[in-house]
Amino acid sequence: MSSAPTPITSRDNPLLKRLRLLAQDSTAYRKQGQVWLEGDHLCRALLARGHRPALAVFAESAWSSVPSDLRDIAPRQYLVPDALMAGISGLESPAGMGFVWDLPATTGVQSGRSAVVLDRLQDAGNVGAILRCASAFGFAQVLALKGTAALWSPKVVRAGMGGHFALHLVEGLAVDDLAALGVPLLVTSSHRGDFLHQARLPWPCAWVLGHEGQGVTPALEAQASQPVRIIQPGGEESLNVAAAAAICLHASAAARGF
Repeated sequence: MSSAPTPITSRDNPLLKRLRLLAQDSTAYRKQGQVWLEGDHLCRALLARGHRPALAVFAESAWSSVPSDLRDIAPRQYLVPDALMAGISGLESPAGMGFVWDLPATTGVQSGRSAVVLDRLQDAGNVGAILRCASAFGFAQVLALKGTAALWSPKVVRAGMGGHFALHLVEGLAVDDLAALGVPLLVTSSHRGDFLHQARLPWPCAWVLGHEGQGVTPALEAQASQPVRIIQPGGEESLNVAAAAAICLHASAAARGF
């Protein structure tokens, strides 16, 4: 039997105020040490990676249809009117449920492990898509330099579609911090290096993905052991960084024999 969730009916409830911040403020997670995961997909993605939420929140209209395996998964459960759930949500069409998850303790760069390095990427959709690709193609960690969009912001989490939960994430890094990686750095270039489909790719490695407009910072590009080019027979000037990331990370996975 499922236990009944605790009802909340006031918009001014302290928990709801905290949830609104987590859902709508891009850096609130840094102060609270928690992240808001809205919707069935993200919640199940968290559970699939062996994690458990700190609490669960359900809209009144959704409670009767919530699957039994999600009803008692959190130690604390709350039921709110649909209008209050909509006030929490950062989505145009609010979901009927959400989890709050305690973020893991922040640790540094993991030496000798595969990585994706984000060099001042600004667009939350790009960052989230790259995290999803990093997870899908078997990379261990994503390392964000200062100036990159907040990795646990609501928009990045939604774009990541659960990829976050499979990765070791570190943000706010300086270029010098990457010295601890101890694996070859690879960068893409539009004019030099081997074509990706012909290159011999090392493993483990770290792919460096640069700012949408400015590319990889020169200080970091100078440390790269191997530049590569993505063949573009159609002649476009460049690729979206998330598209380029998907191509490069897939190439690394394929080179490993998967």
